Amino acid sequence: MLFNSLIFTVFLPIVFIVYWLTPAKYRNYFLLLASYYFYYSYNPAFLLLLIGTSALDYFMAQQILSTPNQKSKKVFLVLSLLSNLGVLFIFKYYVFVHNSTIEILGLKSSLLNNFIIPAGLSFYTFQSLSYTIDVYRGKYKADDKFLDFLLFVSFFPHMVAGPIVRYNDLMPQLKIITYFKNINWQSFATLVTWGYFKKLVIADNLNLIVTPVFNDVTAYSGFELLIAGFLFVIQVYCDFSGYSDIATGIAKLFNINLTLNWRRPLFSRSLHEFWTRNHISITTWFRDYLYIGLGGNRVSNNRWLLNIFLVFVISGFWHGANFTFIVWGTMHGIFYILEILFMKRFSNVKVPSWLGRLYLLGFHTITLIAFRANSFTDLRSIYQSIFGSEGNYFSISHFYLLQDKFFYLIILFSILILFLKELNEEYAIVHKHERTYSFLKPFAYICFIVLIFILGNFSANTFIYFQF
Repeated sequence: MLFNSLIFTVFLPIVFIVYWLTPAKYRNYFLLLASYYFYYSYNPAFLLLLIGTSALDYFMAQQILSTPNQKSKKVFLVLSLLSNLGVLFIFKYYVFVHNSTIEILGLKSSLLNNFIIPAGLSFYTFQSLSYTIDVYRGKYKADDKFLDFLLFVSFFPHMVAGPIVRYNDLMPQLKIITYFKNINWQSFATLVTWGYFKKLVIADNLNLIVTPVFNDVTAYSGFELLIAGFLFVIQVYCDFSGYSDIATGIAKLFNINLTLNWRRPLFSRSLHEFWTRNHISITTWFRDYLYIGLGGNRVSNNRWLLNIFLVFVISGFWHGANFTFIVWGTMHGIFYILEILFMKRFSNVKVPSWLGRLYLLGFHTITLIAFRANSFTDLRSIYQSIFGSEGNYFSISHFYLLQDKFFYLIILFSILILFLKELNEEYAIVHKHERTYSFLKPFAYICFIVLIFILGNFSANTFIYFQF
């Protein structure tokens, strides 16, 4: 079920009430059942896959811990990696590899249709894998109860689209008894309200503009495509960070604190800074388990740069089986390396903050177009239009066929609210005036709630990252 669906407004209160009425020693069992029902509502068959992969990783971690022989430990680790990555390959990449091979080699075999990808497959797989790898590295002992581990993987607020929570951040919280009186109601209310505002008011309304453009890219001018790309930057940020805010807020109801996943990435002044603020849980996962596994910076300079490039390309492919994602990851890898070389060559040069932010937003917009494009052919057409010099380049007449002018005023108003709130969080502008802040904060969130009901899109649109 979706956070923005009607059934979830029934599911969450029931789970919350029953959880706190349940004796403390049985709460995790109930929360596990609730989490499995939450996932079961997407596709019942895929619940078996979730349980199966989780159980396998738990068993492998147990074998790694109990086996004194290092070679045997590595065998069990490899089995865990192969099983998890094998499942990812079958559901996310097999059709892509099969069809690409046929087209490249010109074979006569028929093309396959895409499989249904289990919701959140990449997220819960990576979370489970991180546990097995850490046990192999000797970071943790695999002495957890089986049901606790299953809950660690499948805790429903974050299971489908993150954040990817590490063992030491979540498991200790699942093992302690907490009390109803300890619930942080303020954090719950503010996180959930702001998350729903970003999703329903901004992201889902922007989708009404962005999707028609990317579904018919040849009908729009280069400037319109560029605007749509920038609007998608805002849409995907509000959609995904909105999910993380809602998930983090809901977890507060069970006295669970999830890790920070976003830190105002659109205020970044470089690509390096961007990747310390954007989708933090997956960025650090690739750093700790892929980048370090490749040797990190403990290798020659050229190999180090290659490691960085490979991480970006692989992380791009992680997002989906399409050449467009590889293009997106490749561009980020190249520019990340160029920034490193620039900083080494011109270490004394200080780039003005406004120029750095302008560069980041421009680069992020151009590259995220590759992330959003439906196909490589569409992407090529979009870039030809954006970087071309057609006569009607600056025309925006097609936009008026999508929505009326008043709708665009609503969009601009919503984005302005987003900007002002993020600006205040970045620089603590209102926070400096304690009395003003204590009044404005509750007033602002009341306004957000009102605006959600007035301007929100309640079509129960799925979250963008569910497909990953």
